[in-house]
Amino acid sequence: MGGSKMTLVPSHTVKLTLGVLVVVMLMHLKCLEAQQQQLVEGLSWKFYESKCPKLESIIRKQMVKVIKKDVGLAAALLRLHFHDCFVQGCDGSVLLDGSASGPADSEKTAPPNLRLRGFDVIEDLRRRVHKQCGAGSVSCSDITAIVARDTIVLTGGPKYNVPLGRRDGLTFATRNATLSNLPSPFVPVDKLLPDFAARNFDATDVVALSGAHTIGVAHCTSFTQRLYPTQDTTMDKTFASTLKRVCPTATTNATTSLDVRSPNTFDNKYFVDLMNKQGVLTPDQDLYTDKRTRSIVTSFAVNQTLFFEKFVNAMVKMSQMQVLTGTQGEIRNNCSRRNANTYDPLISTVVGDADVDSAQSF
Repeated sequence: MGGSKMTLVPSHTVKLTLGVLVVVMLMHLKCLEAQQQQLVEGLSWKFYESKCPKLESIIRKQMVKVIKKDVGLAAALLRLHFHDCFVQGCDGSVLLDGSASGPADSEKTAPPNLRLRGFDVIEDLRRRVHKQCGAGSVSCSDITAIVARDTIVLTGGPKYNVPLGRRDGLTFATRNATLSNLPSPFVPVDKLLPDFAARNFDATDVVALSGAHTIGVAHCTSFTQRLYPTQDTTMDKTFASTLKRVCPTATTNATTSLDVRSPNTFDNKYFVDLMNKQGVLTPDQDLYTDKRTRSIVTSFAVNQTLFFEKFVNAMVKMSQMQVLTGTQGEIRNNCSRRNANTYDPLISTVVGDADVDSAQSF
């Protein structure tokens, strides 16, 4: 027609091109799904856009160095965010030190938190951010949430936006409150599911959040009850023998990776471990043993994209638990202690005004 030329494209090329396009579109939609979650009033995807526009780049630049120096801090900092949110909400309360003048009953010193680390990383980032954007510009709880996301990304996990605008709490939780709110490494799924359901997390959320164990380590005392005096029948025998070499007694002070296949990479191999009866902790392996969560574990094991999608959704949901916004709480000028000009009757009995500048944990 009119001398024009028509270029014929082989049908298999068209199918391939369309296939790639569909995959890209689906991945884009899945990334958007988390961003479409309804946010708690006071939080925003662009909270610091004008007051501290370089916030996330400041944190990311330093976190690259932190993880390069010690990749183990990735799991530690992710765990720090989890432990903060599950005890009186994502308010940075776990960062608060106790005081020499008060009772040794702080959130940070409660048994589940004794092995937490990375507090110095959060405080260092707080100094860097406040130097750039001004004192009182960004909360420690927001920094902790961003850091958790960056540890995931820097170890190979999914990228996602973090809703921001949290304020820091004025009080820390008691030891008993901490113990009752943090899941134990010994608790079976039978108890785990209803505990999470009470916080508006369904079975998929529970399995997805458990996937954070694709990085990190467990201490022998967290799982040796599955080895001694008799071996847990849900554990692979060869795997059990390997663990016994790491932990020759029930009280051995040693650690092992929670994901035996790719311990320092955030991927879906943790779920492959579970399918092979190589979960380290009781609640981990229970996810595959229990019929209510078994199919979810399998779906994540064969589809990493699906796991990433559900993990992001659960993380964004978790990061909004009982947050303080607006004029609630404060923005701390030191993540480990409340501001000197803030008076609260409850915390004043734990951290006295005279000790504000020298507060220390027990």
